[in-house]
This record gives sequence, structure tokens and C-alpha cells, in this order.
Amino acid sequence: MSSDYRSWGLKVGLEIHVQLNTSRKLFCNCPTKLVESGEDFTFDRILRPAKSETGEVDVAAFLEWHRGKVYRYSSPHESSCLVEADEEPPHEVNREALAVAIAIAMALRSNIIDEIYVQRKIVIDGSNTSGFQRTAIVALGGYIDDEDGRIGIETITIEEDAARKISEAGELIEYKLDRLGIPLIEIATSPDIHSPIQAERAAFKIGQLVRLTGKAKRGLGTIRQDLNVSILGGAKTEIKGVQHLYLISRVVEYEVVRQINLLKIKDLLVKRSLRPEDIGGEIVDVTEVFRETKSKLIRSALEKGEARVYAVVLRGFKGILGLEVQPGRRFGAELSDYARVWSGVKGIIHTDELPGYGISIDEVDELYKSLSANRDFDSIVLVVDRAEKAFKALQAVIERARMAFNGVPEETRAANPDGTTKFMRPRPGAARMYPETDIPPVEVSKEILDEALKLIPEPYDLKYRRFVETYGLSPELAKEILNSLRLDLFEELVSLYGSRVQPTVIASAVESVLKSLKRDGVPVENITDEHIEQAIALLAEGAIAKEALSDLFSKLAKEPFKTAREAAAEIGLGVISISELEDIVERTIEENKSKVLERGDRAFSLIMGEVMKIVRGKIDGKIVAEVVKRKLGDTLASLSLA
Repeated sequence: MSSDYRSWGLKVGLEIHVQLNTSRKLFCNCPTKLVESGEDFTFDRILRPAKSETGEVDVAAFLEWHRGKVYRYSSPHESSCLVEADEEPPHEVNREALAVAIAIAMALRSNIIDEIYVQRKIVIDGSNTSGFQRTAIVALGGYIDDEDGRIGIETITIEEDAARKISEAGELIEYKLDRLGIPLIEIATSPDIHSPIQAERAAFKIGQLVRLTGKAKRGLGTIRQDLNVSILGGAKTEIKGVQHLYLISRVVEYEVVRQINLLKIKDLLVKRSLRPEDIGGEIVDVTEVFRETKSKLIRSALEKGEARVYAVVLRGFKGILGLEVQPGRRFGAELSDYARVWSGVKGIIHTDELPGYGISIDEVDELYKSLSANRDFDSIVLVVDRAEKAFKALQAVIERARMAFNGVPEETRAANPDGTTKFMRPRPGAARMYPETDIPPVEVSKEILDEALKLIPEPYDLKYRRFVETYGLSPELAKEILNSLRLDLFEELVSLYGSRVQPTVIASAVESVLKSLKRDGVPVENITDEHIEQAIALLAEGAIAKEALSDLFSKLAKEPFKTAREAAAEIGLGVISISELEDIVERTIEENKSKVLERGDRAFSLIMGEVMKIVRGKIDGKIVAEVVKRKLGDTLASLSLA
């Protein structure tokens, strides 16, 4: 497709969510840490939608209730209390978290609210125990500068993070409450972004700004990006849960492709002179067609006893369900998503992909005959399940097929690991917001503003000068670090270990070594910030040499469940003494004595290479060079005297 996204009228808005590393949660005194083991209290809840102040029920909340799920909550004593269980009123807003949000607002030149009120946002997908998420607007307006134009900031809010999903089986979904209540800062931009790469740049700048306050948590899941994407003739689509920065541009690109293809399907339906009301007739039990089927998928379902095969005809949709809308995803997948979400079935089968799944061409012919469908014009959708679930699924399929006449439906979609997306729920409306009556408003006092001022990140030009002049980084390395996702990690490591490990070595570990390994195909995405800190700690205590970092990170990338110390021990990394080094150098010179005699001083490279094969990663290369030069000189001097 064309790379000129402006010609498609692309508009993207970002919602960046970053967990804050405060001492306690947003509305209670529990610590902001995840707990994998320990004593838990468990309870079940069923959540129901409530009408807003306008008397409406939010459509997204209605869907979650319609799914009929039961939620089981595990409440670890170490990091949750009665507030998370919704058995005790929330406490006042965490002042530390509020100061961070105000600092970000100042840095983005936003207008800070004089008095901050907490709102309830209805969410009944089980991710909280109360049926709503607490959120508060801290500031409005502001902007970030980008090379393709200024990007406006709409809102800066602070809110409580959701509970952590542990498992889902049938009607039961299990959550853990350790994450519920951790402060999140949410920064929402205006739809001023007009290309996938610009979206990625903007997300990086905003995320980096929050990290540089020193109050952001690190690690997978601590920063999440939601995207609002639309094109001319399309619709605003909200895409949730993009965890990796590098996926943002791909998600935007694939959503543009999806909307363009959905608009093409709309035009095709018009050309076929179809109308929405023509789509979807009677849902029919067609189990008899498959009584002797060799399809394992259908046969295994029927053998369970309750399941049957149900079908509906989509008039005029022949070939359309097989059209690709995103890489590896066809329009049939859009229908299948709706069926799964609204009914809980595992999926659908449609005739655009048949024969297949063990279903024969004769069974397809019989299916068309039994439903009086046109083999050359119509598509048939099948669901194999209990009657109640199958009817819900096929009704959802019919509804989604009718939406195709409008092109792109307004939806909330979930990001897949490959950058494609799937239907999650209808887009929520304004009906889900109403005031929180248990928490008093917070006046933004001079004291809070003064606290926030101390957290505003240092400007980039001053930081660059400090990196070069104070830390001794080259201009090129300084720029790399300034544009690194681990800039905050670099500064923290320099603060902790800079007196024992040169900042240039730390910068190289954070950026250069990992980039080099990535070029060699090493899965460096498995290396965590904790791994890097452990490696620098080993350097600081003299347990490894800086030359060992490449081998150490390569080992950790392939076995990320190990600590740096464990990995170093397994591959035999460890510092050798000067006397041990001298012995190795003397032995190497003796073993290559004839070549030393022949080459003289030019034998340095030979001896250096042979010694480094033995000591690489165990001692600084500069020290090796000094010893080799000295010992080689001594040998040549003694030989000349002889």
C-alpha cells in the first residue's frame, strides 16, 4: 500500500499508561509490588452493569454482563487489603503519585486542574472487584514537539491499575489483586499523528518522559499503549494493550490495511445490490448433513452428546469471508471474533474455506441443498456447539455481517503479538462515567506543586552535555543513550555503580553490546533490566571483566530464567590475577618462540590474539595488552643479549 498515510486521512491518538513506582497504592497503604507466592484469601464475584446518571447502560459493560462470567479473586495479604476487595472505602489519593502526574503535566506544558475530583469508570470485565475503575483528570492540554508537527495532549489522568488475570476456563476467570490499585499515569494525545512511525516516536517520547522522573516501574507490562486509529471513510477504532514500542507502527499500519479492505468489502456488497436486511435468515440445525462425516472437529464435538451443528446463510457473501483484511486474517476471522466474544464458542466454520477441516465437497453440496442456498452467490456459516451458545454465536455473525454495509464498525480491539488485532468489545461511551462519592477532592496546593517541580526531568540538552563532559561518553554514545528506552536505567546504574564502573562501560552494556548481539541474531528481547543491573554489579565487585558482557548477555538471552551470577559461573567467567595473566603470557611466548624471533615487535598481534583466546572475559583487555607488550619486550631484549 502507499506509504503516504496522509492521503488515506490517517489519524492516530495515543493513550500511554505507565505504572508508577510509588511506595504505596493509589487508594490504600499496600505496597506496589506483585506477589507470586504466599498466603492468599480467595472470594468469588458476579458483576452486573449499572445505569449511569443519564439512565443509560454502557454497551461495553452490557457485553461483559452478557458473557455470564464468574470472577474469582486471589487477595495476597502482602500486597492487598479490604480496599482492593471492595469491602472498605478507598483512602485519600496518594500524594506521591499525584506529584508525579503534576510533574509530567508541567513538562508537557499542560494546564493543571485546581481541584482534582475522582471519577468512577464502569468496567465489569472482572479486572476490578467493584465494577468500576477510579480515575482522576489532573491536567488538560499541552503538547510534544515532533519532526512531523506538534502533537497535542488532551488529558493527563491518574488512575488505579487493574487486577492481574491469572487464568480463564469456561465461565470462571481468576484474577490476583496485587496489581489492582497500583498508580497509573495516563497521557492521551490528540489525533494529530499521521503515520505509523510518528506514532511510535510519540509513544517513545511520552514514555521516556515518565521514566525520567525516576518514578516509573520497569519491565514487561509496566507500560501499555492504547491506540485510536481512523482513516477517511473508516471509523475510530480503539486498540488496547500494545506492550512493545516496536509494535506500535506495525499495529497502526495493519489497522489502516484492515480499514481499507473493509471499505472495499462495503463497495463490493453495494455492487452486488445487497442490503443489510437481506442478510441473515433462519438459524437451522444441519446436524443430519454431517452424521457420517469424517471431520474430526465435528465428529468429536457431536460425540459429546449436547453439541449439534447449526448454520445460517449469508446471502450474497460468497467469496467475501475469504478476503484478507489483515496479514493472515480474513473477513471470516472478523465474524469469528464476534461469535467467540458474544457467545463463548471456540469459533466458526464457513463455506469460503471448505472443503477443509475434514469436511468433504459432497457434504458442502448437501449443505447448500438442504438450506436452499445458491452455491455461486451465498456463504454458509456453521457453529458446532450447544443450541444456546450456537444461536448466540450465529446471531453475532449476522450482526457483524450487516455491519459490513457501513464499512468499518466502531470497536475496541485487542492487539495480537504479530501486530494484527481482534475484536474485543464495542467502544464504550460516555455513559460509563460518574462521580466517586467516597473520596474527597484534592486541592492542588503550593506544597504539591513544589514537590512536582523536583520531579520534572532534566532537559535533553543539559543531559547530553553532562553525559559527554562529566561521564566521558563520546558524542555518538551519548546520543544513543539519550534515545534509548533504557536511558533511566543507565542513569540509575551510574548512580549506583559509577564510582567503580566507568559510565562509558555502563552505557556500552545498556546499548552497544545488546545491539551487536541483536545483529548476530541473539534474542536480546529476553534480557531484562534486572539482568543488566546484575551484570553491572558483577563488574563493580570485580567478579567479571567488561569483555565478558557479550558472552554473559548471550547466555542470559537464551536462558533468561537464570541470574547473571549463575550464568557467569556456568560459562566459566571470572577475573584472573595479574600473576596468572603473566604466567599465561610467558607460556604463550615460549610456545611461539620461533615466530617471536622471526617477527620481533610485530609478534605482538600474534601473542595478543593467542592470550585473548584464553583470558577473554576474565580480565580487562587493556591490562592484557600492557602485560603482553612488557613480556614480549623483555623476551626480545634477553634474546638480543644472548
